[in-house]
Amino acid sequence: MMKEAIRLGTVQETLLIPLYGRALDAGTRRPVLGDAKAVELVDRIDYDFAKFRGPALSGSVLRTAIFDGWVRRFLNEHPDGTVIELGAGLNTRSNRLDNGRAHWFDLDLPDTTELRRAFFDDTDRITTIAGSVLDTDWFDKVAATGGPYFFVSEAVLLYLEQEQVRTVVRQLAERFPGSRLAFDTGGRTMMNNQDRNPVFQALSARMQWICDDPAELGAWGLTLLDSRTFATPQPEIGRHWPWRYRFGMPLLARVVPPLIGAYKLNLFTLG
Repeated sequence: MMKEAIRLGTVQETLLIPLYGRALDAGTRRPVLGDAKAVELVDRIDYDFAKFRGPALSGSVLRTAIFDGWVRRFLNEHPDGTVIELGAGLNTRSNRLDNGRAHWFDLDLPDTTELRRAFFDDTDRITTIAGSVLDTDWFDKVAATGGPYFFVSEAVLLYLEQEQVRTVVRQLAERFPGSRLAFDTGGRTMMNNQDRNPVFQALSARMQWICDDPAELGAWGLTLLDSRTFATPQPEIGRHWPWRYRFGMPLLARVVPPLIGAYKLNLFTLG
């Protein structure tokens, strides 16, 4: 089979890190996600995934599991709701969590959506959109479903400048007030040590936005509902993790608190 070539921008290339992490997880004896689709994609893409190494690979899997927990709760409460992935990359959340009723929108830049469409087909409920999180021209398409809405953005806003993140939040809050928004934040300790991270030694992209305390984003009109680290996942999520994560992450958080506590996964209400 002919493999799919990669033509991605510098930051967009980072989407291959969590894809590879999920594929490796699926091959373990006790996977966190069991993402068989990720294995298929890694097999079909012409890329040297082996250059990615280190704890960030498993970390990307734990991050996805925590975000999955919030999306799953939302769909349990609103089975006909709408989930919007801001910077979808090759995310497989709709494959794993779809309930047969919800609407899903996978938004990303044109080069990424071109790659995504090689593996994912649109349906009457699942739509890929080529666009930027900084734009608003896709808002009407999302709003047409009637909501309620859950916006989720994994490892995307971190690569923007602070004022750009503020713009994204403001625009969403103005058009979709009261909706849920989940995204990750990185503290100064984490951001200042990117060059020591093995996965970033294989890429030139670097994260930019520093946020030590997500509660302070209340000044932007966000209400913080929940904030987690790899050491404090939702109980219904953490209880299914292999022991090396379930017990190892809290232990690591006590031994080297800045290593775990600087990276947070957050759930907000918009507006």
